[in-house]
Amino acid sequence: MEQTAYGFGQTVRLPYEQAVERTKEALKAEGFGILSEIDVRKTMKEKLNADFRPYLILGACNPPLAHKALEAEADIGLLLPCNVVVREEDDGESRVMAMDPEAAMGIVHSAALTEVAAEAKSRLQRAMAAVSG
Repeated sequence: MEQTAYGFGQTVRLPYEQAVERTKEALKAEGFGILSEIDVRKTMKEKLNADFRPYLILGACNPPLAHKALEAEADIGLLLPCNVVVREEDDGESRVMAMDPEAAMGIVHSAALTEVAAEAKSRLQRAMAAVSG
């Protein structure tokens, strides 16, 4: 699994639509619901008349973890939900990436949030690994 300063994930040998479905299934298996779906390609076409690769942003939320985070820090909703991206690569494969909750919540410097972020990260990493099968 690849790691950046703000996320982690991988390129998978799946066509885009299949990668989207597997990602949603993997997130569900880890207790995440999808609160929002942003079709970036569609939005770019409608708003800018610009062509863009298939690219979906999923707003994923694990309700028990979100509740713990909100109880610890009321304004943490600014950093929720956890975004997950599925995009089509030039070679027909797909890239699946999740935001790193530890990176996002780390800016708050709260011990309670550190624990929640670690649990969310662990679940998201398992989901990302499961997408490739």
